[in-house]
Amino acid sequence: MFDRLFGNRSTDPALADRVPPGQYVTEKFPVLHYGSVPRVDLATWDFRVWGEVDNPIRLTWSEFQALPRKQVTTDIHCVTRWSKLDTHWEGVAIQTILELAQLRPSARFVVGHAEQGYTANVPLEVLDDDDVLLADTFEGAPLEPDHGYPLRLIVPKRYFWKGPKWIRGMEFLTHDVLGFWERYGYSNGADPWKEDRFSDG
Repeated sequence: MFDRLFGNRSTDPALADRVPPGQYVTEKFPVLHYGSVPRVDLATWDFRVWGEVDNPIRLTWSEFQALPRKQVTTDIHCVTRWSKLDTHWEGVAIQTILELAQLRPSARFVVGHAEQGYTANVPLEVLDDDDVLLADTFEGAPLEPDHGYPLRLIVPKRYFWKGPKWIRGMEFLTHDVLGFWERYGYSNGADPWKEDRFSDG
């Protein structure tokens, strides 16, 4: 069944250091999310940053688009066991947002808030990585609605649910708060290389 839906488990030794245990390589981009695809009006859309920051920000779509741009090529891994290699994204580097917001030393965790109340949490040390991106472009084209249009967070070193589609803001905290899927039994760590899929609790 996995072969039909996603592709084949890689047996290429050259890919052994790129495909985590238990994953299948796919050329497709499976669509997996909870709930319906939200309708987004860019005229009223905004992106907010708040919490443990000295400079809370609110950006309109045009203001977000005016920020410095970055391209990232990375492999992505879904908890449902598919991996897609060499994906190309463009958007705004997370470091740009961190600098604008002026994080306080007390900031240790972040919760990404998305449309329809969806949340995803990561430690700041995971978020503040060179390949983490607020992406609005995939493979040279604007994101499709199913994949998070107009904006999604990409956290390549974690399973894909840690990067919420349709993201609208980031809340920086002194303590960890479980996100949507973590409250339903998914692992808080979400490290593909450890097959860290589900909580033991």
